[in-house]
Amino acid sequence: MNLVKKLLPVIIGLSIIISINSCGFGGQPEPRLSMFIGVDISGSFIKGKYFDDSIDFLAHYIYAHLNGLGGLDVPSVLFVGSIGGEKKDEPKTLYPISDFENKSIEEIKMQLKKSFPKNKFNPFTDYNAFFDQIARTVRDRNLILKPISIVMISDGIPDVPTGDKKTADYEDIIVKPLELLARNITIRLLYTDAVVGKDWQTKVKRKRVKIWTQDATVMTSWKNPNILLPDTTFEEQERFFNWVKD
Repeated sequence: MNLVKKLLPVIIGLSIIISINSCGFGGQPEPRLSMFIGVDISGSFIKGKYFDDSIDFLAHYIYAHLNGLGGLDVPSVLFVGSIGGEKKDEPKTLYPISDFENKSIEEIKMQLKKSFPKNKFNPFTDYNAFFDQIARTVRDRNLILKPISIVMISDGIPDVPTGDKKTADYEDIIVKPLELLARNITIRLLYTDAVVGKDWQTKVKRKRVKIWTQDATVMTSWKNPNILLPDTTFEEQERFFNWVKD
């Protein structure tokens, strides 16, 4: 009993330290989510009819997450980059969270248009290079074991074959570099179609990585007045936030 009384202050002190480390000094849980956003700027997608809508949606999506609106997770880190390049396995610039913080939706949209101009596009959509770059960034910044959300604005059609193959297939998409980074890894492929989405879910080999897809025709409904309510501030757009979470 005496030993318990002596150790009680130590136990209480450790509990306080653990609570502070997990919640921060403001009493709120510290953000743990690592978010990576990839934008497909291949000619086939950037010249298509959904690119402008996807950039507009992305500006709202990033703003909502950075401000924790509607219960959306606030990321501890955010990187936004293009998917693919001038040649196979070419790494691209990842724009950090500081480029988007403390900006309005319109300012974020302007930043995205500046980073991904429509008059400059890549010949390849290289998902493997994008995944490899994410894996390196997670390791270099010691983000291992934190939940990882990967959002890709793309039609989802692979351009880069592996080995000696002349044409690319969904089996050439390799998510293995992501598998050991965290237990909770989610890839969200937006602005694709039903057939491509099914191929991503059934043909891309994986163990831990979860893949969710959404058709472009569904994605464009985010601006419908029954989702994004007119005459309502964005901070009060609960239907939009629920639509995003669903």
